Amino acid sequence: MSSLAAARADNFYYPPEWTPNQGSLNKFHGQHALRERARKIDQGILIVRFEMPFNVWCGGCNSMIAKGVRFNAEKKQVGNYYSTKIWNFTMKSACCKHEIVIQTDPKNTEYVIISGAQRKTEEFDIEDAETFALPADEERGKLADPFYRLEHEGEDLQKKKEAEPVLVRLQRVSDARRSDDYALNKALRAQLRNQKKRVAEEEGVSKKLGLGIRLLPATEEDAATAAGMKFSSKFERNRKEKRALINSASIFLGSSGSSMSAADKKRLDLGSKKRKIKACIASELLTGGFKPSSWSKSSASS
Repeated sequence: MSSLAAARADNFYYPPEWTPNQGSLNKFHGQHALRERARKIDQGILIVRFEMPFNVWCGGCNSMIAKGVRFNAEKKQVGNYYSTKIWNFTMKSACCKHEIVIQTDPKNTEYVIISGAQRKTEEFDIEDAETFALPADEERGKLADPFYRLEHEGEDLQKKKEAEPVLVRLQRVSDARRSDDYALNKALRAQLRNQKKRVAEEEGVSKKLGLGIRLLPATEEDAATAAGMKFSSKFERNRKEKRALINSASIFLGSSGSSMSAADKKRLDLGSKKRKIKACIASELLTGGFKPSSWSKSSASS
């Protein structure tokens, strides 16, 4: 980015027609410092990004809006709680453009839905969640009473004693696992050494076989499966056919025509002719008596 573009991006570029008596750059351009976010600033409304604080049901289409979904909301002050301002957020849901109004509650330190949605009630079992039950609002008020507080502390101590055996057992197991750091480190290093040794052996076996990947160690099941696999080849098929043809032929030349069919006899004749032709070609190549081709003749004449 050039220096001029950087200055414009940071809003530090002053055009030639600007003079100091015209005020700031925003005043010179006739715009607010917050730009489009402050288009309703004369009504006390500021556009902000609002994040849904909890799961709600949309009042327009009854769809669930999850916690953490963000909206462009209109923020304005609607009152005060002592010296704390009460803010009102108005937004539109993305599913049906229904208007949702949420307001802060400084007294209870939470958000309150004014209109357009309904808060989703989520209940859970304390034992399943493995949490402790928080005291209700009424009990919080009663804690100011010394006698009630003394009784409440007694109940807490009793719960602590009941849960103490479980905590002690868990603490004992944790201490046993982490008591000797040297032994744990030694066992881990031995495990890593064995793993590296096994990987090196597997890679060596793969290199001997000419493979670029590491093979897993062989098992009895793999050996049994490999022994049961048979791959048929053209050589084996031809050998079997020739053997069957020989076995079906007669050992007497005179009676061969009676025992052999015409197709088998023709096949034998063709095979013998091919063998003779190949033998003649091989002998001519060895003795040097081969017939020159047309290409060799043309090259010799030129």
